[in-house]
Amino acid sequence: MDFLQNHIEALIFCSPTAIKVGDIKNCLTEMFEADVPQNDIEDAIARLKDKYDSEEYAFELTHSAGGYQFMTKAAYQASIGILLKQQSKRRLSTSALETLSIIAYKQPVTKGDVEAIRGVNCDYAVHKLLEKGLVEIKGKAETIGRPVLYGTSDMFMEYFGINHLNELPTPKDFAQAENTIGEENDS
Repeated sequence: MDFLQNHIEALIFCSPTAIKVGDIKNCLTEMFEADVPQNDIEDAIARLKDKYDSEEYAFELTHSAGGYQFMTKAAYQASIGILLKQQSKRRLSTSALETLSIIAYKQPVTKGDVEAIRGVNCDYAVHKLLEKGLVEIKGKAETIGRPVLYGTSDMFMEYFGINHLNELPTPKDFAQAENTIGEENDS
């Protein structure tokens, strides 16, 4: 029964919303290629509920919206609230994302080059990106005034979940097909 319980626990854990018993049953039936009795599923859910009701865990298995999901226990809502507030401060503005994109694709690049591409001053965006550790100074250009060169950091790689810059999408990944079947051009 622990085998079945572990699969049910995994399904509940990975579901982005409350998962219904019927959906769990359908997944398990397809996986095992055999009917899984609803009583066995409900028994496993009850054991999971008992398990996570323990003080040992910071979250619990709740029944809501006709299904089951893991939720943080009320005693930990304050710390979760602080984390969410801090994370919201780390979000990037549109101008910061545009600036970061130019730096990522053109690096090493000067602030002047970024401003020439964007068409606006980007002092604030570059400052915020440096502050967040997403870009770093890579040196100085060999041009008049020796402006600072910027490039992405290891934090940039972690933030976007990539291991190397060649994993960034290429411009062709953004291009729309000009001639697609079933579409008419009104021009």
